[in-house]
Amino acid sequence: MKALQLSDELKVWIPRIEKIARDYGLDFFPTIFEMVTYEQMNMLASFEGFPVRYRHWKWGMEYERLAKSYAYGLHKIYELVINTNPCYAYLLEGNSMTDHKLVVGHVYAHCDFFKNNSWYSRTNRKMLDEMANHAAKLARIGERYGFERVEKFIDRCLSIDNLIDPYLPHIVRRAQVSEEDDEDFVPEVKRIPARSYMDRYINPDDEIQRRKDKLVREHEERKNRFPVEPERDLMLFLLEHAPLDRWQRQVLAIIRDEAYYFVPQRMTKIMNEGWASYWHSKIMTQDVCDDTNIIDFAHVHSGTMAMSPTNINPYKIGLELFRDIEDRWNKGRFGLDYERCSSMREKASWDKRLGLGREKIFQVRKIYNDVMFIDEFLTPEFAEEQKFFAYGYNRKNDTWEIKTREFHTVKKQLINQLTNGGQPVIMVEDGNYKNRGELLLWHKFDGQDLKPDYASDTLRNIVAIWSRPCHIRTLIDGKSVIWSHDGERFEESHPA
Repeated sequence: MKALQLSDELKVWIPRIEKIARDYGLDFFPTIFEMVTYEQMNMLASFEGFPVRYRHWKWGMEYERLAKSYAYGLHKIYELVINTNPCYAYLLEGNSMTDHKLVVGHVYAHCDFFKNNSWYSRTNRKMLDEMANHAAKLARIGERYGFERVEKFIDRCLSIDNLIDPYLPHIVRRAQVSEEDDEDFVPEVKRIPARSYMDRYINPDDEIQRRKDKLVREHEERKNRFPVEPERDLMLFLLEHAPLDRWQRQVLAIIRDEAYYFVPQRMTKIMNEGWASYWHSKIMTQDVCDDTNIIDFAHVHSGTMAMSPTNINPYKIGLELFRDIEDRWNKGRFGLDYERCSSMREKASWDKRLGLGREKIFQVRKIYNDVMFIDEFLTPEFAEEQKFFAYGYNRKNDTWEIKTREFHTVKKQLINQLTNGGQPVIMVEDGNYKNRGELLLWHKFDGQDLKPDYASDTLRNIVAIWSRPCHIRTLIDGKSVIWSHDGERFEESHPA
């Protein structure tokens, strides 16, 4: 892809805005800006920001959707930025100079977030090269085994690329137990503290022995389970245990690797866009814009911040919540004294002049993801100010309507939408179900039902990878149900 030349004026403004951003305390990787046409921008967006991806029909489908949407004036992509070191950012040809300045400030804040947020700390910073390597490797596999055959297997892998463990890069899930430790297992029973003369009554020997025997039985059952504990990363389980050819294992590993790269972006969408919007608005209004272009900036900025009647705007919510945090910590509106204050008038005028707001938002940027961000800092006052509400479907009137503005209900619904990207949590429960080598999955029910048609298609694809029937255990109307697929038929059963 051949990029266009940056204008002389833009070449002057980019280092100037970079210095302004660094003076504010932003810390980012070296950033490379490239100018592209709208066709190139749509191509990059369809490739999820990367100029080279593997051969697959979904990229073309996404390009067509974006191209038509742009042609009909339904959307406009102002910029794209990639989480790499150095960061690559793409500017859209035809934008005004005010738009470009806004985007440059926005990009530097994104790059600061990529570099400093802890949820990005485990991502591959050389993913631009890695994506190109993946494309080349899959092309070689396609030439050897047939592109249609490989693409069909990629389809199956992509259908489960969300069934991974978003926390796996940051924690150890599997306990490292050696065979010697396993053989030397000695059950330890916790005794109730008692004086020596009362111990035989409080901790009778037969009860202690019964509990030891129970621990031994549980240990033996644990040893024979496969996997030992339910595992969330289905793709890794299939990679390790499914009867795959070498090329299939390589394809599955590539799809899984790319899926994990995008996990932090999914987990921090509100924070990331809010942080970038906070800084581009501050840089533009306080350091860049003058009387000749402040109205142009306000027009573009307000369009980006507009709220949909049916969905949340991550730019708007993130920006306003960062501003609210800064204001609260500047005025000291936090802590036990503030929470215990029962006077609404006193709370409304509360101002300790602590000036801790800027320090606090940088700390928040470093530690939190969206779920933590909303859970920790969303307040009833903020929800009321932003006019939050929860809506639902009224079967009686056959309409969608506002159900409630009650804070805890709204907050719970918002957190549910953000947890795991609003998708169900699926665990691998048994890799040898009924001792027949079949795969049993477990839907960790959180009040969100599975869709039978989605479950059927996904199970069919897992069957093709596992080469044996697959099942998933879930809840429907409070009752345990197992859905099964053998590659041809989708069935429902009710375990006793």
